[in-house]
Amino acid sequence: MAEDALFAGIDIGSTAVRIAVGQRLPSNDKEQIHIVGAAEVPSEGINRGVINSIEDAVSSVSSCIEKVERMTGSPVQSAWISISGSNVTLLESKGVVAVAKSDGEIREDDVARVVDAAQTVATPVNYEIIHVIPKAFTVDGQKGIKDPVSMNGLRLEVDAQIIQGLSSHIKNLTKCVYRTGVNIESLVLGVLATAEVVTTPRQKELGVAVLNIGGATTNLVIFEQGDILHMASIPLGSDHITSDIAIGLRTSIDVAERAKLQYAEATTTNIAKGEQINLREIGADEDELVSRKYICDIVQARLEEILERVEKEFKKIQRSGMLPAGVVLTGGGAKIAGLVDLTKQKLRLPASLGYPIGVTSITDRVNDLAFTTSIGLVQWGLHDTPEGTKKRKGGGMGKPVEKVTQSLKKWFGALVP
Repeated sequence: MAEDALFAGIDIGSTAVRIAVGQRLPSNDKEQIHIVGAAEVPSEGINRGVINSIEDAVSSVSSCIEKVERMTGSPVQSAWISISGSNVTLLESKGVVAVAKSDGEIREDDVARVVDAAQTVATPVNYEIIHVIPKAFTVDGQKGIKDPVSMNGLRLEVDAQIIQGLSSHIKNLTKCVYRTGVNIESLVLGVLATAEVVTTPRQKELGVAVLNIGGATTNLVIFEQGDILHMASIPLGSDHITSDIAIGLRTSIDVAERAKLQYAEATTTNIAKGEQINLREIGADEDELVSRKYICDIVQARLEEILERVEKEFKKIQRSGMLPAGVVLTGGGAKIAGLVDLTKQKLRLPASLGYPIGVTSITDRVNDLAFTTSIGLVQWGLHDTPEGTKKRKGGGMGKPVEKVTQSLKKWFGALVP
């Protein structure tokens, strides 16, 4: 892979389609990604991460691709695509194989075979594998081995995590991208790509939760000892906050969105009681004074509900108040002022905003919390290349997804000029 090769990540969300394009920076210490372009357009035909109108979704993705191509001056030929939604599930699996060579030395082929064996888990008929992530290997009964290559043994086992998605969702998503003329390098679970770029290996080892607050959903992934401990998708997001404000102020969604972006805070601690806002200044048809504290009360109530749902997920796995590296907040919904303090208070854990780590850029989009998933996809792409394969455990797509995308490639290859 050439030093100047471009990696593209497309985050197809419920409120916006976002694309980041980056390249590898030569560095003595460790690989760095440099973002050369990023663009976003409002998304249509997508609800809670699931496509409900192919034509509208294709139009949104195409428009965003054109925008970023004008910015970078290079065509986007292939990309890593995020997949999310409540129909993505995580399950544990085991694989066992005999070591192939007579001298008993374990080679990479043996590791590949045992990971393949872990995929033979009985997945539901309408689901397909997205990722197979090895947690730990066992060689002749010796457990907890992270990398068994070059070790000696007769029997190799793996404990793996299988992330699978609904077949129809995967097919619609891949069909949508192929119709724009872009090849799919890999489907990646959105919150995993986000975690790739906003957390450090040490945080994942200690125990950390990544909370990506999107428009229609809030996605959660919890790591401990470097492995995924738990995943969840909560059907609440920043769009629900906007709707609450629109109902509370009896105003339009557009005015409510501006009120949220310009005046909302997660707590009312720093808000003066008499502070008022004129809605005409943010797009309303006539003068109307509303209390800023009232807006913040509405916002706080919905954010507390989201955090209560997150706390329930922590309790399911007995980690309530017990993640040393705390909670990393990211996504467009995390921009609300005071959210870090509210999170610390409600979850009784350290909390911080998740900006991309070790990423340089010519655009200020790299510091936009809404772009962490697309930048994470670029980072994932960098590690998916032959030079970077060993940097991260876990593959890109599972075999069944590859079959689907290969066949879709053939179908649409003839249609795309």
